[in-house]
Amino acid sequence: MTLAERGYRVIAIDLSQPMLECLTQRLQEIPEHRRVQPIRANLVELDCLSDGAADHAVCLFSTLGMIQGRAHRRSVLQHAARIVRRGGSLIVHVHHRWAAIGEPGGTKRLIQSWLASRVQADREFGDAVFPYRGLSQMFLHRFSRRELMDDLQQAGWMIQDFVPLSVDGSSPHPSTLSFWK
Repeated sequence: MTLAERGYRVIAIDLSQPMLECLTQRLQEIPEHRRVQPIRANLVELDCLSDGAADHAVCLFSTLGMIQGRAHRRSVLQHAARIVRRGGSLIVHVHHRWAAIGEPGGTKRLIQSWLASRVQADREFGDAVFPYRGLSQMFLHRFSRRELMDDLQQAGWMIQDFVPLSVDGSSPHPSTLSFWK
């Protein structure tokens, strides 16, 4: 909502109807609520939005990592490149693969992820499934820097900034990952 409060028109995309209903309720609290258009859609299939429909795009809270399969994640980045006008920007937040080492059970999850990626065609190194905020089976793909850079460039984005943040947020930086085309 901060973007709407700053004067931007916002398209808020989520696959979850309950999340969109929660957003709609929260929007009633701000005068700029008409600047936000909630849309229920799958980020992998954004044909509902036309080419050049947005000036910028943001993909935060590791949403990109919650999408299973590299081809699907690349589809999201390609849709964003198509939807964002030339000269526009994309800001992405993801989790780095090796940050798991500092978490309880993280090293074990990394080893399991690596082993699974060697024997199961549908698993990638960096994939993890774990309990999170009431979900018993939350999927998260953690990226290597090279993997993320390759996926962004393959989708047509040029890297402007790459800013690593601490896992606990104790080392905030003025920006995060941003890309332009």
